[in-house]
Amino acid sequence: MAKVRLATVWLSGCSGCHMSFLDQDEKLLELAGEIELVYSPIADVKNFPENVDITLVEGAVGNEEQLELLKRIRKNTKILVALGDCAVNGNVTALRNSLNNSVEEVLKKAYVENATLKQNTPTHVPRLLKKALALNEAVKVDFYVPGCPPSANLINYVLNELLEGRTPALEGRFKYG
Repeated sequence: MAKVRLATVWLSGCSGCHMSFLDQDEKLLELAGEIELVYSPIADVKNFPENVDITLVEGAVGNEEQLELLKRIRKNTKILVALGDCAVNGNVTALRNSLNNSVEEVLKKAYVENATLKQNTPTHVPRLLKKALALNEAVKVDFYVPGCPPSANLINYVLNELLEGRTPALEGRFKYG
């Protein structure tokens, strides 16, 4: 039987969701028997592949490069999972949205006004979007896994349900701490 093609992606976020993914510990060995990891920050793959069964996306969409990648992911993925609060609702990444500033003003505030060393805005980075977006503001999302970060047990539950062809029941499963 063919293994399920799984991808994990890290957009604008802290990588805490990927740390929780790795915190599945020995359960990762069980998953390894059922999946083929085809794209991830923990794998050396440069381009997002076609025909991906499940993609876990961590982080909000903060720049044009990430928006393009997310659209490519959606096009090439059967089941897209928003993993963690940044992907689900923008969370910390979207705090800049409340400033209602232009991209240039946001960069100036971050890299000039609030910097103590090397007070200059970066020039060789992907162009920021006017506002940070939760995934569903850019593409269709199939499942939402909340948490900052979601627990390893919750991630494992969702993956196992999807691998078994079931819809994960997420109501009441989220716990703080």
